[in-house]
Formats: sequence, structure tokens, C-alpha cells
Amino acid sequence: MKAILPISCYDERVVAASDWVIDIGPGASEEGGRVVAEGPPAEVARSAESRTAPYLTRAIG
Repeated sequence: MKAILPISCYDERVVAASDWVIDIGPGASEEGGRVVAEGPPAEVARSAESRTAPYLTRAIG
């Protein structure tokens, strides 16, 4: 049985080790609230819209 555990995380190592990432942004408050990228960490790391992508790329190696 698989479990889904939604988390809000700012540690790119934890995000890189996840099975699936949903990146919501692009900013906070009125500038955020939409999905800018989702998928396996390597796919999100390639997203041009994701502000998380550069950090995730570095964490993936």
C-alpha cells in the first residue's frame, strides 16, 4: 500500500528524494497559487517556470 503525504518543504534534498513533486507558485500570496510544475523531481528540475528547478537540479546532481 502506498501512502500520499503532502508536505511543504524548503529542503531540496527532501524534495529530490520524493516520488512526485507539485510546485506551486510562481510567488507567494497574490502572485502564487497555481501549479507551475509537477511530476518526478527530475522533470520538475527541467521546468522553465519553476523557481524550485535550479535548487532541485543541484540537489539531484
